[in-house]
Amino acid sequence: MKKFLNETENFVDEMLDGIYLAHPRQLTYVNDDKRCMVVTNRKSGKVGITTGGGSGHLPLFLGYVGDGMLDGAAVGGVFQSPSAEQMYEVTKAVDQGAGVLYIYGNYSGDIINFDMAAELADFDGIKVRQVVGNDDVASSVVGEEHKRRGVAGIFFVYKAAGAAAAEGLDLDEVTRLADKARLRTRTMGVALSSCIVPEIGHATFSIGEDEMEIGMGIHGENGISRKKLAPADAVVDEMMERIFAEQDYKSGDEVAVLVNGLGGTPKEELYILFRRVSQLFTERGVTAKHVWVGEYATSMEMAGASISVLHLDEELDRLIASPANTPFFCHTKI
Repeated sequence: MKKFLNETENFVDEMLDGIYLAHPRQLTYVNDDKRCMVVTNRKSGKVGITTGGGSGHLPLFLGYVGDGMLDGAAVGGVFQSPSAEQMYEVTKAVDQGAGVLYIYGNYSGDIINFDMAAELADFDGIKVRQVVGNDDVASSVVGEEHKRRGVAGIFFVYKAAGAAAAEGLDLDEVTRLADKARLRTRTMGVALSSCIVPEIGHATFSIGEDEMEIGMGIHGENGISRKKLAPADAVVDEMMERIFAEQDYKSGDEVAVLVNGLGGTPKEELYILFRRVSQLFTERGVTAKHVWVGEYATSMEMAGASISVLHLDEELDRLIASPANTPFFCHTKI
């Protein structure tokens, strides 16, 4: 294992030290716990939006805490859920009288702890709503979407919810729009290599030098097929086939596209993947109106990529276009 580390058990907290030192005007923490991250400027009367999840996925989850997106995040160990108490402390800190929306991925530990945090908040009279991301089409079949993992497509849910809250909409409306973005987002991924959890010190799984795994999860969960590495266009075609099968795209429709690197894939290669995605949409008369290419939800140093597509309508187009500014993401409305 070659990593820039001190003691492995300090990996997460030292990472957080660096983030707070680099961005003191935007980020701070509460309850004397660095893993309870909140924005420094919390606006009275605005719906609070929080997330949480394991470390090892930067900029997911905490990277989207900032203006126009999230107000707080509870930070867990590498690939581990944060505690219910940490989520509760973040909830109390970001509540400005309008209630709080939880947005997080569909993983059992997160669900249990967010539910517990919501119960604690309810005792304090804080209204809490929850939207659970489940965009990974590889992890379950149509009709059992509730079993699907939440992966990079949660970025679009953050973006829609954050913009809606910034507009001053109430908790029910912010929740509706976040859930609408969730329902209209699909993601498909492919892994080329494993990753290394610092405290383990070796690869979490093995994959051949000439192999790829279609549909692998961001923690190394099994995908749907392992095969020889194919040319980029063929890989995209296979990934997009499953997304096209679930979304009814018509000529004249518009989409938002996220081509996401998993931590060890050069940006040049991600643009090669987007090139083919764009061609496929153009063939169908669909416009990729909003496009992001880069690292938005990683898995330590895993080589691979995912493609997320949000099927836009007028409401979602407005929200996705809205400005946002976090230490890890900046979007200016053109």
